[in-house]
Amino acid sequence: MARTAEVVRNTKETQISVSVDLDGTGVSDVETGVGFFDHMLDAFARHGGIDLKVRTKGDLHIDFHHTVEDTGIVLGQAINKALDGFKGIRRFGDAYIPMDETLTRCALDLSNRPYLIWKVAFRTPKIGEMDTELFKEFHHAFAMNCGACVHLETLYGENSHHIAESGFKALARALRTAIEIDPKTGGQAPSTKGVL
Repeated sequence: MARTAEVVRNTKETQISVSVDLDGTGVSDVETGVGFFDHMLDAFARHGGIDLKVRTKGDLHIDFHHTVEDTGIVLGQAINKALDGFKGIRRFGDAYIPMDETLTRCALDLSNRPYLIWKVAFRTPKIGEMDTELFKEFHHAFAMNCGACVHLETLYGENSHHIAESGFKALARALRTAIEIDPKTGGQAPSTKGVL
């Protein structure tokens, strides 16, 4: 069965469509109007092995906040929808991602009990034109709407670009493991409750 989904969300601040194929090859087609954010979402798709199409039109004349946060909301919803109740998946995933002087780890549980632990500090307030504080907003929106418990921590690092990118790649690689089909589940949700 195809694990695909498309979600559209339109508000006065943003108009967003996201489509995902969880069993893709990491092909991405991303346009948010924020260059560095596009780069991060491309990396997320590639390292997550998820085919991803994103079209976001936001109120960039105000700032990038609504565009980034709302894209996280819709991406989380699309992946949640494609997972169809988390049936048959491994559920847990983790990854350590080194990027030059930076090392970031992510541990993830697709539990339908969303949570974010964020232990990431940036040395600069911006990367290009993007405020570094928005990375937490994206990850929080994603976790809450995907139904994922996400623990993301930069263990050490100096370059803000490396810190941000290693975080997106760590999330992607942890998610890639968690969404894999586990034949031992017999197609059921991997929980003693029977559902997630």
